[in-house]
Amino acid sequence: MSRRIQRSPLTFQVTLTVMALAIFALAMVVGFGFYATMQADSTSLERQKIFFTNGMRDRIAALEREQESIAVWDDAVINTKAGKEVWIVDNISVWMYSYYGHDRVYILDAADRPIHAMREGKVLSPASYSEDEPVLLPTVERVRRLIREPAKENQAGGPVKLVAGDLVELDGRPAILSIMPLVPGTDRVVQAPGSEYLHISVQFITDAVLAKIAGQHLLTGARLLPLSQLVGEAAIPLVDSRGVILAFVGWDQERPGRALVREAGPALIGGALLAAGVLAFLLRRLRRTSLALQTSQDEAQYLAFHDTLTGLPNRALFEDRLRRALLTASHETAKVALLYLDLDRFKHVNDTLGHPAGDELVRQTAARLQQAIREVDTVARLGGDEFAMILIDVHDIRGAEDVSEGLLQKLQEPFKLADDQVFVSASIGIALSTGPDADADDLLRKADIALYEAKKNGRGRYEVFAGDMDDLLLRKRKVESELRHALNGGTGIKLAYQP
Repeated sequence: MSRRIQRSPLTFQVTLTVMALAIFALAMVVGFGFYATMQADSTSLERQKIFFTNGMRDRIAALEREQESIAVWDDAVINTKAGKEVWIVDNISVWMYSYYGHDRVYILDAADRPIHAMREGKVLSPASYSEDEPVLLPTVERVRRLIREPAKENQAGGPVKLVAGDLVELDGRPAILSIMPLVPGTDRVVQAPGSEYLHISVQFITDAVLAKIAGQHLLTGARLLPLSQLVGEAAIPLVDSRGVILAFVGWDQERPGRALVREAGPALIGGALLAAGVLAFLLRRLRRTSLALQTSQDEAQYLAFHDTLTGLPNRALFEDRLRRALLTASHETAKVALLYLDLDRFKHVNDTLGHPAGDELVRQTAARLQQAIREVDTVARLGGDEFAMILIDVHDIRGAEDVSEGLLQKLQEPFKLADDQVFVSASIGIALSTGPDADADDLLRKADIALYEAKKNGRGRYEVFAGDMDDLLLRKRKVESELRHALNGGTGIKLAYQP
């Protein structure tokens, strides 16, 4: 018995040591799990905020594009100034509500007097504009200042859009506001400076609008939160141009870390009972779950920068790689070549065989393009049947021409679409970076001009951008403008007869 008594302290000590080690190991796992949970939730929340912020910017830009579709139009200028109410309703008022979902539309004359008003698809008296005028007037005045200022050019050399927008509050609800002047789309209609009518579009930021934005990034529960309501972490403010917060946008926060804890919770309790073996199991499970989370994040990142039909880089990733390639080339002797490719008979395939066949043609074209270039180069789908290729470490134009010839030969081979065999060709425009100050947008513009020349000169070929293409395009536009002016005036052209 004395031996058992003597051994008891040792047994207790060993047991205590094992328990202490087990508790320490469990505490380490729990601590690491808590930290990983917090980090995963925090990182995911920041990403969700970025998604929603970018989504709001995209919605504002989309509203401007929708408005521009009718603001730059000869018929809009002619019919609004003629006061043709039925035409205005059918084309630029109720139509904007039924087709694009613009909730309110106002048209102001050159003196900023309302001549038309529409709210939620119903035509109202122009006098109803006075209810919203105090909120809209600062943006109206901003547009008028833009009109009076000398014309400016953007980086691509085109005119800067005459548009002003803001986030505003109307009837206690936040809304997107965009104002544009109604201007001719061609030279056939001449409008005196200062006589421009204004088109005002308003779209309320509703839960339905927010749900569309959230759905693009797989978020749920998007909703508008008034200033009086307590705002959680999963929210961003809606701020107008003065810095005033109009409301908050909230959504159901995705918590991948907490989801991880919910999955591993029973195993953690079992780990406290089963000691080291179960702890090892939990660690392996934690690692698998973390890898699954990383895989999910990688997939989301991939989808954000790749075309879903072909798996190629999309325009966003293409533009980023082009700028990086030009930046790298500016420090080296090699150049960057940009190839802009367009299928020549794609519309015919779509019209005759259907859109599924057209999609399959795009997929097979993408596969052939990838096979025809180096791994260090980039091929991207810019939309429809348009592709672009970035060739790096190009020493002269001949290298780009060789690649283009190979691509043309590759695409001349027949395509197998279901039970049909299709033959198509492609046109390619080539532009080569010219120095350390090469600009991505300018290089893309040059490649586009060269593509136009290839199409014009017979298709199924490539053209290299040359400086005279710009000059030729400008001269052509000048001749067209002068000829139109002479025909309209009746004094610039006379008929002579020589027997």
